Amino acid sequence: MPREIITLQVGQCGNQIGMEFWKQLCLEHGISKDGILEDFATQGGDRKDVFFYQADDQHYIPRALLIDLEPRVINGIQNSEYRNLYNHENIFVSDHGGGAGNIWASGYDQGKGVEEDIMDMIDREADGSDSLEGFVLCHSIAGGTGSGMGSYLLETLNDRYSKKLVQTYSVFPNQMETSDVVVQPYNSLLTLKRLTLNADCVVVLDNTALNRIAVERLHLSNPTFAQTNSLVSTVMSASTTTLRYPGYMNNDLVGLLASLIPTPRCHFLMTGYTPLTVERQANVIRKTTVLDVMRRLLQTKNIMVSSYARTKEASQAKYISILNIIQGEVDPTQVHESLQRIRERKLVNFIEWGPASIQVALSRKSPYVQTAHRVSGLMLASHTSIRHLFSKCLSQYEKLRKKQAFLDNYRKFPMFADNDLSEFDESRDIIESLVDEYKACESPDYIKWGMEDPDQVLTGEGNASGTADPSHVNGGLPFASLRTALFILPFTCDHRLCSNLKRSIRVNARIGWRKTSLHP
Repeated sequence: MPREIITLQVGQCGNQIGMEFWKQLCLEHGISKDGILEDFATQGGDRKDVFFYQADDQHYIPRALLIDLEPRVINGIQNSEYRNLYNHENIFVSDHGGGAGNIWASGYDQGKGVEEDIMDMIDREADGSDSLEGFVLCHSIAGGTGSGMGSYLLETLNDRYSKKLVQTYSVFPNQMETSDVVVQPYNSLLTLKRLTLNADCVVVLDNTALNRIAVERLHLSNPTFAQTNSLVSTVMSASTTTLRYPGYMNNDLVGLLASLIPTPRCHFLMTGYTPLTVERQANVIRKTTVLDVMRRLLQTKNIMVSSYARTKEASQAKYISILNIIQGEVDPTQVHESLQRIRERKLVNFIEWGPASIQVALSRKSPYVQTAHRVSGLMLASHTSIRHLFSKCLSQYEKLRKKQAFLDNYRKFPMFADNDLSEFDESRDIIESLVDEYKACESPDYIKWGMEDPDQVLTGEGNASGTADPSHVNGGLPFASLRTALFILPFTCDHRLCSNLKRSIRVNARIGWRKTSLHP
């Protein structure tokens, strides 16, 4: 039975990358722009029902909600070739259509005002699912709607669906260039707090890195939003292939994420993809092998996180976990040989307190999409250098806060009324604690981190009501689910979880990091 996933596209950025994602899924499953299964798409073997459902007339409809506070992007979708694909009852545009003005507090406050309408849509989709596994949120952390309303939805989902997984594809702003959104550091900080406390997994999509890859790897002198969004849709579709083309492992979301996230708050994932091509290069065919793909996935130039985050203190940075999803015609013996070569050459620096294993999931490619390469790969990795991305957000926030700049834009809203700026202070403390935890992960005695002062790692509330929710503390995966974390094709010869990791589970369970159950 498929484990269904509901996708929430929030704000301008969320709807743009969501649109590209659905285009890609339609291509891979042989579904037309109107949702009709093409005559040639009869091979079967895929699970369309994870992301689509069938209407009474048998056409496929995405399990998706399109949400925005201003109509421009959604109007564009409704006037596009894919206008008949979506369920129009699942489209929400604010009545006033004025947007959030790039102010997090405005998006959050408007989210409260329309909570009933949106939750009715979500409840209807959830009730129509046989075995709902969770939600995927597509949004940006820098604007107003995706960050503010996205944050409110995260808290509400945490409260209403506390036993369902919540994964996000979060677009981080280009921090190396001047932004049109002057309050971007405030918005990013406030959103990061919710991503830390209320999400089970955050796939970081860094605009700085996406632009760099488009220029350096795809040789696009001035990449458009559509081209960078295409990169994002490639990552999103590749990360869900094992759900849509199931094998004997990693065929549901919890199986995919459990071993990637050994500790609850360190749930921010980097991605890498190879080989990358654009339409004009589609006819250029080069030889791809499993070893070639797996080595390229480890190269920093292919990782979709900013270079300053990847190279700063690079000698101390370590991988916490790696999952490579390899698509194509692959012999498992080639995978073992490739892992052996990578180990011999010491291409990966792992943490000392956990298993040093590169996990590999093999998935077949869509028979309906012709590509120029035989083998392709996606890397999902938890890496301690991600903390530099958060540190950059903190430093940019501090610069604005010291000058008390643009705070009047926030004081107009209830959360910040009467000059109450404690929400900023609490968000900063939580992100500082997150940075400290990633730094501590680089140490062999990380297991002891926070034990002297448990409040250090249990800062903040767990749900929208402001009270700690024991079933979803800190937005982490349940430690009970680690029993499903089978480290296949290990980087080292030890097939068992090391004793330190087992001890970590016991320690963290004692201080309250546990979901009581994953399913109702």
